[in-house]
Amino acid sequence: MSDCIQTTLGTEARTPAATYRLQMHEKFTFEDAQKILPYLKKLGISDAYLSPIFEARPHSMHGYDVVRHDCLNPELGGEVKFAPFSAAIKEHGMGVLLDTVPNHMGVGNNSIWWQDVLENGRASEYSGYFDIDWEPLKPDMQNKLLLPILGVQYGEALESKQLQVKFEDGRALIAYFDHLQPIAPRTLPMVFPRERDAEFGVPASFRRLLDELSDLPVHESTAEGAVHKRRERLKALKPQLTQALNDKLVQPCLAKAAEAINGKEGDPRSFDALHALLEQQPYRLAFWRTSSEQINYRRFFDVNDLVGLRMEYPEVFAKTHLLIRKMLANGDVTGLRIDHCDGMFNPHVYLEQLQMLFVAAKCKGPVMVEAEGTPNGIERSVVDALKGRDWTEAKLPLYCVVEKILEPGEILPHTWAVQGTSGYDFVHFANQFFIQPRNKQRFDDIYAAFIDGKVNPSRIVYESKRNVMFSSLSSETAVLGNLLSQLARKDRRVRDFTDNLLQTVIRETIASFPIYRTYIDERGKYSEEDTRTIRTAIRLAKRRNPDVDASAFDYLQNMLLLDGRGAGDAERDEAQLYFALKFQQLTGPVMAKGVEDTSFYVYFRFLSSNEVGSAMDAFGLKPEVLHKANADRLQYTPHALLTTSTHDTKRSEDVRNRLNVLSEMPDAWQKQVTAWAEANAALKTTLDDGTVAPDANEEYMIYQTIVGAWPWAAADQPGFAERVKEYLAKALSEGKVNVSWINPRPEYTEAVQNFVDRLLTPAKGETQTRFVGELEELLTTVKVHGAVNSLAQVVLKATSPGVPDFYQGTDMWDLSLVDPDNRRPVNYETRVEAVAALEKLEPLAAIADVLGTLEDGRVKLLTMHRTLAVRNAHLKTFLDGAYTPLEVSDTDHAFAYLRGEDVLVVVPRFTYTLCKGEAKIATGKDWAGLSVQVPASAATQWVHAFTGKQVSVENGVLDLASVLADFPVAILTRA
Repeated sequence: MSDCIQTTLGTEARTPAATYRLQMHEKFTFEDAQKILPYLKKLGISDAYLSPIFEARPHSMHGYDVVRHDCLNPELGGEVKFAPFSAAIKEHGMGVLLDTVPNHMGVGNNSIWWQDVLENGRASEYSGYFDIDWEPLKPDMQNKLLLPILGVQYGEALESKQLQVKFEDGRALIAYFDHLQPIAPRTLPMVFPRERDAEFGVPASFRRLLDELSDLPVHESTAEGAVHKRRERLKALKPQLTQALNDKLVQPCLAKAAEAINGKEGDPRSFDALHALLEQQPYRLAFWRTSSEQINYRRFFDVNDLVGLRMEYPEVFAKTHLLIRKMLANGDVTGLRIDHCDGMFNPHVYLEQLQMLFVAAKCKGPVMVEAEGTPNGIERSVVDALKGRDWTEAKLPLYCVVEKILEPGEILPHTWAVQGTSGYDFVHFANQFFIQPRNKQRFDDIYAAFIDGKVNPSRIVYESKRNVMFSSLSSETAVLGNLLSQLARKDRRVRDFTDNLLQTVIRETIASFPIYRTYIDERGKYSEEDTRTIRTAIRLAKRRNPDVDASAFDYLQNMLLLDGRGAGDAERDEAQLYFALKFQQLTGPVMAKGVEDTSFYVYFRFLSSNEVGSAMDAFGLKPEVLHKANADRLQYTPHALLTTSTHDTKRSEDVRNRLNVLSEMPDAWQKQVTAWAEANAALKTTLDDGTVAPDANEEYMIYQTIVGAWPWAAADQPGFAERVKEYLAKALSEGKVNVSWINPRPEYTEAVQNFVDRLLTPAKGETQTRFVGELEELLTTVKVHGAVNSLAQVVLKATSPGVPDFYQGTDMWDLSLVDPDNRRPVNYETRVEAVAALEKLEPLAAIADVLGTLEDGRVKLLTMHRTLAVRNAHLKTFLDGAYTPLEVSDTDHAFAYLRGEDVLVVVPRFTYTLCKGEAKIATGKDWAGLSVQVPASAATQWVHAFTGKQVSVENGVLDLASVLADFPVAILTRA
């Protein structure tokens, strides 16, 4: 046993060469994924990167709403179809990187744990699995769960018979349309008043069962004896109840009782009994708008039916990782991607437990040995062997990456037992690299002139975060305020701080937080970075609020930094530590909702920068910044994922790369959008209240969106308007300026969508609108240079330090907008045929072929295929080899580096400028006089991976006119 543990610990995790993200759902199943494995293998992909595959809510298109962690999603094919998929993966020598969701789970009719909590309240064995506040501020919500599922006020829903008692499949339920809530067993006798037994025809045996149910301990009880007694009694009574409710002889009684308690429309008093029954349930049904202020469970952001899990509890970890352990043990899964790790109480501990689970799976098998069991599902012998292990200095046996949004300049906590992030930080660098920083002021001015006013992006972020805490996350903010007030009341020096004041300093500090969250752990340990972050936020909050008592901010700072009492301090206040830990769980959701889901849809200076992992005020970067980012990654997280498009990005890589060309042409862009604004003013709509739709800011966003996503192929253009209109419906609501999800204005949204229709849809007898004609003229050049940007980005991603990840469909042109647009079906038949055909051609012939038809996207497929071929042939170099920046004669147009001693990479940028605005791919003539300096220690003879030609370095100089004569990017391998 100890030998196995030491061998497993001494073996470096299986690191993917390249991953390919697949969105799994009922229309793309395990069987569908299995069919494309030969294609992915041929393309150079080593690992299928699967979205969550555990059982989710019916018809889920993403899988992040897991309802059961112990079985695979039947809509994907379940175990039956996963087995041959897994066998095929192994047959191809591939791996599976699985997206997992430890922070939260979906709740609803088919969520066993959640339904049990609704039925039994605090007495449920699963009540501690969810992050529920059973003792909220409102007295009438004590020991209850708020369920904000009603579309109207509770009284209206009740008296319009939308809430009804029903009996189905042996269960007693409260039905609200498709929502089914169990009736707490102890309260079921209220449906069958004893005095109406004769009227309802209640059988004597059923009455005896009802009496036994009424004797159950109350669901509010937390006393261990009462809870145990209740659970033991229910083990015997529940089967009897199910049998009775299914008994044909009891059915007439059930029907009469239900009819009586369900009330008569028009007679308000007839609903009193149903209201009384509902008041006794462990939950309170409420109008959906109450959730923002009164909800008493932690959610995934503000999504009411994604409920936070207490993954810090060993039992929760054990129960949610049974199937993961089995899959790791069997080799069905070779790596994990952790979704929303910032939502968890203590990500650091969780990630270490994952590594331990992997060791247990490999050395003890797929199921925990009960005789050695511990609460977290890992054998005692494994726990003891790994006790005190410093994971930061050791090899990690399990490949694991986290979905962690790092603000530009932020570093992943070095104590985490992971290989790195899932790649959003690379999105920032790989995209900003293609934005011309010298034109930042010009685009600031163009935007200000178009919308007739200057706006401060930092102010927008600050105000958006504040608004989130007053609206969708106000309940979570109030809970924090209550915790802080309780702490203050215990301290005579600060007890006079009012609840309102403490709420204010919490909101203002979180609104000023520069990153997603800090990572003080359950021991009270915090890093210098955490301290610096908190002090920075407090300092900025003070400056923004000169009229707020500064000592209240100081008090909050002391509470968050535990008064300087770190890990091991005997005088540490556990309530204070709990507050600091809960504070951390809120800063991330506020950042995400305030920035990604609000500010990105308000500030439109340059849409390409409004991206997850980036910053909307960013506008380009210098080459040395990208070189440093690559070098830092190689030093700290050399096997982190590198991505450029995901299911969560606001627009695809190809849309961004096309928009980036605009950064090189401010004069032409300003002239064009100004002309469009004048010509299209008549296409807008003036509403009854005088509002003009769209406003100037939205109009500017619409033009960028259309330029970026306009299809290459004419065949794809007819459905384009509908895609943009669907996108705008979401974008307008997220922005919360003229419409919002809470206060939709259908007439405004429709007016904006009509504007798009008028822009893009020709009148009868016309082939295209004037706008489309001018758009295509502009795109003649922009499309070409945007394509070059995309090819260069593919090469950067696949050759920089890290593991390249490719989102489904991005192996050819993918001009997608935010979800659900980026989840459209991918035509794999076209891709399979294209790769097969290209493999038959000689390198130069293949290049000429794909460059001759840029619009079909095969040029990107070829680039990816050839690049990954080099990567796989020199995998050790790319995983662990040195990264050496090379000096180029013109940093504006070329970027070069060595990987190890056997690969040299050259990519272009700003080719629109290089080609003086011509709609062409730069050739040898355009590169005349430009070169790369190659170290004397490097090889002098190389082979061009795309052309097959021999390339020579003469006197330490690599001539770009020669290297980039035939193809816009170059990877050279040592001859």
